[in-house]
Amino acid sequence: MSEQSAAGTSGRPAGRLLEVDDLRVEFRTRDGVAKVINGVTYHVDAGETLAVLGESGSGKSVTAQTIMGILDTPPGFVTGGQVRFHGKDMLRMSNEERRRIRGEGIAMIFQDALSALNPVFTVGFQIAEQFRVRRGMGRSEAKKRAIEMLDQVKIPNAKGRFNNYPHQFSGGMRQRAMIAMSLALDPEVLIADEPTTALDVTVQAQIMDLLAELQRERQMGLILITHDLGVVADVADRIAVMYAGRIVEEANVYDLYAKPAHPYTLGLLNSIPRLDEKGQELRTIKGLPPNLMNIPPGCPFNPRCPMAQPVCREKVPPLLQIGAGRASACHFAEELVNRD
Repeated sequence: MSEQSAAGTSGRPAGRLLEVDDLRVEFRTRDGVAKVINGVTYHVDAGETLAVLGESGSGKSVTAQTIMGILDTPPGFVTGGQVRFHGKDMLRMSNEERRRIRGEGIAMIFQDALSALNPVFTVGFQIAEQFRVRRGMGRSEAKKRAIEMLDQVKIPNAKGRFNNYPHQFSGGMRQRAMIAMSLALDPEVLIADEPTTALDVTVQAQIMDLLAELQRERQMGLILITHDLGVVADVADRIAVMYAGRIVEEANVYDLYAKPAHPYTLGLLNSIPRLDEKGQELRTIKGLPPNLMNIPPGCPFNPRCPMAQPVCREKVPPLLQIGAGRASACHFAEELVNRD
């Protein structure tokens, strides 16, 4: 984590790789305009893991799709903000410039490996294709490199599995193959969108350990998108919590778990099942996320917030620094952090 971020074996320079600045995205539909992303700002440095947390519909994946330049338009439209890679705004680049960054600069692991992999081509062919198209390698060299990638992500008998189709892999093995494909061109930033969805707990741990190991070796910046606080506890350096298309809290992993500075973060933490509360009713966050076509006035979390006061229904709380390296978008963040 932080100690490992200081230096690596890849020889990559330390520093800021990716910056998302006041990003705004809306979906224009027949039923109306949904404000999906509302001023998201975050960054990731070399060798650092940023976890982006939030319920389904909070805007985590849409932000990632916008970064990658794969947002479906229509209905999605970027209406403001910047996405800077090494200081250059990708939203102003041509399609060809962005295509060169995808894969080599920034790569992405998608939620459902079975849907992301082409069912009519072998897994090995799909990995090798990147080396042929992007690196100009011949078939035999590309195959050799693809087998090396499968071996690197710990797929047993990598050479023998090269000609297998996606449906012949288990869920965990498909996810490993997706990781191999994403890392084939040695990207500087890897976005992992719910990489452990639908996997059992043991396989989840294996995939997370693999991602952490590969990141240390390559000194990548890793953006881990998830709704599960338990998954990121051991791998994240910083956490950004999203709600209704906004960052509502950002902090290093230790501060956020010890003293959350937003009621939504506190609710997420309280909803994690605990061994010392066996037999008791699980705690939940009451209510549902807001309709993004009709976000409530003031703080968007106020209808579900147990701490809500009149000011919460009148003013949108800005994301403000409340200490070194942490910020919160709550009118009562200081009181929440300082309470016993």
